[in-house]
Amino acid sequence: MTDQCASPETSADFWTDIDALWTWLDENQAHGDQEGLLLRMLKLSEEVGEVAQAVIGATSQNPRKGTTHTGEDVQSELCDVVITALVALRTLTPDTREVFTRHLARVKERSLGGS
Repeated sequence: MTDQCASPETSADFWTDIDALWTWLDENQAHGDQEGLLLRMLKLSEEVGEVAQAVIGATSQNPRKGTTHTGEDVQSELCDVVITALVALRTLTPDTREVFTRHLARVKERSLGGS
């Protein structure tokens, strides 16, 4: 797979796409209310597990299976984690972009200081 993550800074439609995915999921959810919210949050754990599976497969850590994934598979799975997390965040607030941008600025300040 050559699927690459889009950066919020490089894709003009990034946040519109996150909203569209959230809308699609919301319109097609099998469970509503708290159960639907919980299941949407749990989806993130599933995606993180797929990252782990791809890393194990790309590094041949299972001798019985050998190499089953590529570095590009790992990248793709990481992109799925990011997308799933942002859609989950959108589920909690319509101000997804602002909440994420503020939090990123705090993490950047905490980690990088004034640079």
